[in-house]
Amino acid sequence: MNTLALGPSWLDPDYLLNTFGLPGLLLIVFAESGLLIGFFLPGDSLLFTTGLLVTTGQLKYPLWLVCTLIAVAAIVGDQVGYLFGRKVGPALFKRPDSRLFKQENVEKAHVFFEKHGPKSLVLARFVPIVRTFTPIIAGVSRMNYRLFVIYNVVGALLWGVGVTVLGAMLGKIDFVHEHIEKILILIVLLSVLPIVVEVLRARSQSKKAAAEALGTPDGPSAPPAPPATGRGRHAKR
Repeated sequence: MNTLALGPSWLDPDYLLNTFGLPGLLLIVFAESGLLIGFFLPGDSLLFTTGLLVTTGQLKYPLWLVCTLIAVAAIVGDQVGYLFGRKVGPALFKRPDSRLFKQENVEKAHVFFEKHGPKSLVLARFVPIVRTFTPIIAGVSRMNYRLFVIYNVVGALLWGVGVTVLGAMLGKIDFVHEHIEKILILIVLLSVLPIVVEVLRARSQSKKAAAEALGTPDGPSAPPAPPATGRGRHAKR
């Protein structure tokens, strides 16, 4: 199966799986689930392609074993991210930008976590970049550990197992094989859609706040009315 590399060729799911196999897949899932350097990895399309390759026999492992190992890798990755966040704490928000670290990614995850609370650990699994930083933010916020573990496991199962099984189910359909490039692009677009929505919403709120600061909801305040020109009682007759 030939797929379209969505970015550099070494990030193409088919290339990664053919080159590094199941161990490489598990390492990527682990890294993207909680390591700062894993935010750019192709999690969704990689899991979908994995399920497809298992169905076609190109990845010679039983589906139940692959799903189990993926879930474990995702759970452990989030655990590491949470513990890292607890150890680093607020210092993470003061860390300078570098090639592999952008402060804005931390801020996005923080806003996402504050908005959705504990369930963000489940929702963030389906949002690239955010899913890497959310468990770290949970650790920084010192979220109740027992509650964190529950949402961590649920998110790992829904994302890691769910997307892989979806790929395995659709892999039995000829149409999927004939249009795999377009399907992978669609998966990527759907996964980044929440980020686009949040960016547009933030811009809209910023414009609204700026307009309100000027006096009206839609723009600058109207100029004051000119003073009355009528004669007073002391006017010259």
